[in-house]
Amino acid sequence: MKGRRPRPLDDGDQRSKGIGQRLSYQKKFKWDDTGMKIFQNFKGDQITQAAQVLIMGNLVAFPTETVYGLGADATNPSAVSRVYAAKGRPKDHPLIVHISTVNHMSLWASEIPGYAFELAARFWPGPMTLILPRSGLAKNFITGNQNNVGLRVPANPIALKLLSRFEEFGGFGIAAPSANRFGAVSPTSADDVVEEIGQHLNENDVIIDGDRCQIGLESTIIDCTGSHPQILRPGFLTKTVIEDSIKTRISLKISTIKHSGKLKKHYSPRAKVSINKIPCPGEGLIALSNFSTPHKVVRLISPDTNDEFANQLYFALRQGDHLGLKRICVYLPDDNNIGSAIIDRVSKAASCD
Repeated sequence: MKGRRPRPLDDGDQRSKGIGQRLSYQKKFKWDDTGMKIFQNFKGDQITQAAQVLIMGNLVAFPTETVYGLGADATNPSAVSRVYAAKGRPKDHPLIVHISTVNHMSLWASEIPGYAFELAARFWPGPMTLILPRSGLAKNFITGNQNNVGLRVPANPIALKLLSRFEEFGGFGIAAPSANRFGAVSPTSADDVVEEIGQHLNENDVIIDGDRCQIGLESTIIDCTGSHPQILRPGFLTKTVIEDSIKTRISLKISTIKHSGKLKKHYSPRAKVSINKIPCPGEGLIALSNFSTPHKVVRLISPDTNDEFANQLYFALRQGDHLGLKRICVYLPDDNNIGSAIIDRVSKAASCD
């Protein structure tokens, strides 16, 4: 799935010159105003520096296989408070703690059910977050005053190296929600991070540029506080895949647990998002490649598969805003594989509430 950055198409499905190119940091942003550090073509010593930045109570934005996260030491209330402030995130909205290995799960969680260990052994590192009864290490400023904590081991090699180095310096976990303003489109590149929250970072913070994210949608969230696992947010790992792998029934009942992506209105660009409606001239279109483009409609992406659709969705929504579009029409794919997660994200982006 990782490859060249998708570009919007014109009304004849021909490539539009100059649209959708990788944004230039220097041309679009004034780095002298902030002085923040961006690590590109990263090396081991830069990962060490980034880990030290976290230990010192500052913030690091880094890539995962899903989206970019804004990280802070999950045991440092001041650092975590800055994450909430940078995002404009409500303080009662819990954060996901990222760890480097399943072996650290018991540091953050207690009374872990057997099926949760099975899930972790099967799908970590990977795009799966487990909600578990919290241990004493997981404080209210992480959990949103709930008695549960969300944990994940990301599959991205940069994220894993950062976590391992951070833990070698004495850290226990990195709290890292998506590196965007609350309710906005999640970032899938370092450019997106700068655009979203660059003005809220300072000279002591770091952004690690690890290219585009492989999956492009947030992790599957699974509630592991009951007798059976329950999917709270769909993602790359589907109900069928999980049930086939661990032979455990998955519940899809509505939960009262607060978690990332729970709000009805989320993942939203500035443009109005409409579902399965024919766009008018001058409006944007997101649809699979077998859907033709109406005359004078801006074709933002034209993916061939659901995986490509997921990978390019947030880029396309963001690109629609860059082009000043007032409305983006999205024709939903089927719900096979990651299709259910695409439907979830687009439905929330299109919500009027």
